[in-house]
Amino acid sequence: MTQGLTPSQTIGPFYFGTVVKGYRADLAPSGVAGERIELALTLHDAEGAIVPDGMFEIWQANSHGRYNHPEDRRNLPLDAGFEGYGRASADSTGTARFGTVKPGRVPWPHGGAGGSGMQAPHVNISIFARGVLNRLATRLYFEGDPANAEDPVLKLIPAERRATLMARRDGTTWRLPIYLGGAKETVFFDV
Repeated sequence: MTQGLTPSQTIGPFYFGTVVKGYRADLAPSGVAGERIELALTLHDAEGAIVPDGMFEIWQANSHGRYNHPEDRRNLPLDAGFEGYGRASADSTGTARFGTVKPGRVPWPHGGAGGSGMQAPHVNISIFARGVLNRLATRLYFEGDPANAEDPVLKLIPAERRATLMARRDGTTWRLPIYLGGAKETVFFDV
C-alpha cells in the first residue's frame, strides 16, 4: 500500500491546541460603561469560501476612548474589568463573535501623513489562519459614524477600498466580512 504525503500546514496542531482554545470573547462585563454591542467577524479566503479554522484577536479603547495600557495616561476613566482585548476562533461558518462596548475616539499619535486630530471609533483586529505565516492586521470601523470622515487612517486608504473596513449594523450586532485576498480583499496594515 502506497501512502501519499500529508497536506502541509503553516501552523501545526500545537498552535491550534494551545492558542486557539484560549477564548476571551466577552470583553465587557456588567458595569462597564458604554453602548453594548456584538461584533461578528467572518473570515473568507481569496475565492470567497468560508475559512472555518481562523482565529481573531481584537484590541480596542473603552467607551471613553482610553486604552487599558500603561502608556495611555490620559485623564479619562478606566472601567474595572475592561481590558479591551479579546480572542476567539472562527466557527464552522467562519464567524467569531465578541461581546464588547462601542469604543470611543482616540487621538492620532502621528503628525504628518494622515493628518492629526482624533480617530473615529474603531477596533484593531489581528487574524491568524492557515496559509498565513504572519498575523494580518486590519481595523473595523462603524458604518455611518460621522467621525469616519475625519479619521486620519481612513484618509490614507483609497476611497474605493475603505468599505472593506466598514462593519454594518444588524440590530445590536456589527458584521464585518474579512477577505484574505481576491477582488474583495480587506485592507491590511503593515504594522
